[in-house]
Amino acid sequence: MEDLYIAPERDKPEIDFKFSQHHLQLRGESFPENAVAFYAPVASALMNYLGETRNQQIAVDFELRYFNSSSTKILLNVFRMLDQASSNGNTVHLNWHHDAEDDTVLDFGNDIAGDFITLKYHAVPSRR
Repeated sequence: MEDLYIAPERDKPEIDFKFSQHHLQLRGESFPENAVAFYAPVASALMNYLGETRNQQIAVDFELRYFNSSSTKILLNVFRMLDQASSNGNTVHLNWHHDAEDDTVLDFGNDIAGDFITLKYHAVPSRR
C-alpha cells in the first residue's frame, strides 16, 4: 500500500498518511469549498489500508485547528472507519492535538472519544 501525502492549501489540511509506518496525520485547517471531493480519495485510501491491516498499533495525529461543518461530517466517517478497525485486531491511538486555550476543538475530541469507544483517545494540549 502506497503512502498518501496531500500538501496543505489555504483551505485544505495537510494529509500525511504513512501507511507503511501505521502513522496517519491530519494537520492545519479544513474548510474546502467541496469537502466531499477533497476527502473522497483520502477516505478511499484509508478504507483500503484498514481493510488490509491486521493486529497493528495505528497512531493518528489529529491536528486540525479549525474545520467547518461539511468537513466535520466527513471526519466523522473517518473516525467511524478507524473505530471499526479494532474488529481486525488493530489498536488505534487517536492523539487529539488542541490549543490549550481553545475549548471548541477539545470538546469535539471529547465527543469523538465518547462516540467511538474503541479508539484510544489522548488529548494533547499545545500552545501557539
